[in-house]
Amino acid sequence: MKIIRDYILKEIFPPFLLSLFISTVILTASNVIQMADMIINKGVDFMLMAELIGLLMPSLLTFTIPMSLLSAVLLAFSRFTCDNEIIALRASGISLVKVAFPILIIGMLFSLACVPLNYDVTPESGYRARKLLKEIGIRNPAAIIEPGIFLNKFENFVLFVYDMKGNKLKNVKIFQPQENGPTRTLSAERGEIISRPNENYIKIKLINGTADEVNPSDPNTFMKLAFKNYHITLRLKESLRGKKVDKKTREFTYRELRDELEKNRNQKKDTTAVLIEIHNKMALAFSNFIFALIAIPIGLKTHRREKTINFGMALLIFLLYWGAMLGGVAFAIRKLVPPWFGVWMPNMIFGVAAIILFTRINRQ
Repeated sequence: MKIIRDYILKEIFPPFLLSLFISTVILTASNVIQMADMIINKGVDFMLMAELIGLLMPSLLTFTIPMSLLSAVLLAFSRFTCDNEIIALRASGISLVKVAFPILIIGMLFSLACVPLNYDVTPESGYRARKLLKEIGIRNPAAIIEPGIFLNKFENFVLFVYDMKGNKLKNVKIFQPQENGPTRTLSAERGEIISRPNENYIKIKLINGTADEVNPSDPNTFMKLAFKNYHITLRLKESLRGKKVDKKTREFTYRELRDELEKNRNQKKDTTAVLIEIHNKMALAFSNFIFALIAIPIGLKTHRREKTINFGMALLIFLLYWGAMLGGVAFAIRKLVPPWFGVWMPNMIFGVAAIILFTRINRQ
């Protein structure tokens, strides 16, 4: 039995590592592209962006580890079935339970390992990533500009950019509210950010636009002036530079969640959000065991060797699980079900389904 166990585990770990690498790279790709844009066009320090990517990695592993384990087990048992190895084992008197047992142990070990990852490592790294983002925004204000969003983080000005590629802006509007008069407005077809790394301000060159300037004869009205080029300096708000970054509920460690729960109970506040977060981190950790459990009977039923088909099926199962998780959380938020039930509902559904499927196959 030890030989069979080792053989099964050798079939599991290579595809697990491959799937973990591919899924993590895919989820990181968009961050890497944004990182390159920040470094090249906005003057953000490379080491800061590398640190940010590293801090975001634990939150990615929360999802990619269960997904990769699901893919690996599904792929391995599909191949076992396709090559008639399961039939040979059962003909030799080895039950499916004994075959599946090492996989379930691996799933449980992965779940236990993900408990501290979800409760301590991921929340703390997420909080540090958000603080680092603020630091990047303070050092390089250009990094906080986002197309399609009214940005009011600059002193005396509100900035709106329709589109942005690198340091090139399109359809720029800058509003300057006046205490005793109408709001001054600058509009330009195009704009260009003149980067000032490690400064708390940015300079923008506006091209082909109009400006509302104060009418000397009537300070309460403006004159509309056309310009080809216009330079303006936007400084980051002083309050933003000195503001402390408070933790959000999802960034609380297990001990902080317990303290927050106790505080809310003593103050007779709603504890739903805290309870959801407590159960959510644990449920996601034990999704490893659930995915290992359900991948075995599905793999035994698949009879396909193609990796792409099995990866696609694993992705479908993961999406169904995540959809059920979101639905359960929504029910819990609306107080239609207890928080623990809403969060653990996907694990219970998939776990029961896995046991039923495995029992039917074992009886055949």
